[in-house]
Amino acid sequence: MDSHPTPYPLVAAAELAEALRDARPPVLLDVRWQLGGPPGEQEYRAGHLPGAHYLDLDRDLAAPPGPAGRHPLPDPGVLAAALRRVGLSADRDAVVYDAGPATSAARAWWLLRWAGHTRVRVLDGGLAAWTAAGLPLTTEEPPPGDGDFTPAPGGMPVLDADGAARLARTGLLLDARAGERYRGETEPVDPRAGHIPGAVSAPTTANLGPDGRFLPAAALADRFRALGADTAETGVYCGSGVTAAHQVLAMEAAGLRAALYPGSWSEWSADPARPAATGPQAG
Repeated sequence: MDSHPTPYPLVAAAELAEALRDARPPVLLDVRWQLGGPPGEQEYRAGHLPGAHYLDLDRDLAAPPGPAGRHPLPDPGVLAAALRRVGLSADRDAVVYDAGPATSAARAWWLLRWAGHTRVRVLDGGLAAWTAAGLPLTTEEPPPGDGDFTPAPGGMPVLDADGAARLARTGLLLDARAGERYRGETEPVDPRAGHIPGAVSAPTTANLGPDGRFLPAAALADRFRALGADTAETGVYCGSGVTAAHQVLAMEAAGLRAALYPGSWSEWSADPARPAATGPQAG
């Protein structure tokens, strides 16, 4: 387990550019990905931050889809091989980024934290913020790294389906998907529409400002306190444990803690024994 103190989870483009000039810069990970879209590796090869390695969300940051959902937690050995290939060591800082909204970057951030690596941050605003600041991109790919990081799962709290159901009854379970998916008006991916009974709608889009960057910590704290996250044990789910990580990241920036349900709606809705609620939340 990494014994270094945990940093604030977000880093601005200018601050990252300065850190990359250090004698021992952070390991930089490009994790661009979009649901149903072309592989992010194509975008990476067309232009990425200098020195960045690419990690594939489906291949490196999740196990194959199955009964546990569309993006189950990866096998620690598979994750270890991927992280060592990109040069990650236990004593080396890491920064992850995606195209901008931080959805897949948050998954990588959460997964590294879950695996026991505390010194990881997300580039706030992603590649869009980097280029908006006039900072360069490159098509040059770095050679494979020789990291030594060994995952030690358990660094972040995790829920299973029963745990999510319990929190929906006795604590606070946040649904990070778009409101129309929560209400069951549409379901583009998973077997059934709706939400876990008792869950509260809290779309991740409300974590960001118009510029695509996270709201200030105080504003995020206000948002989650209004939902009751400061007084109740809190869990988060989404479609497959990706955007839920965005919610956990936003809450950590606000000084709050939440458990993530990796199986999320993709696991829950595939089990006919699990009930589905539709419509707006009660109250």
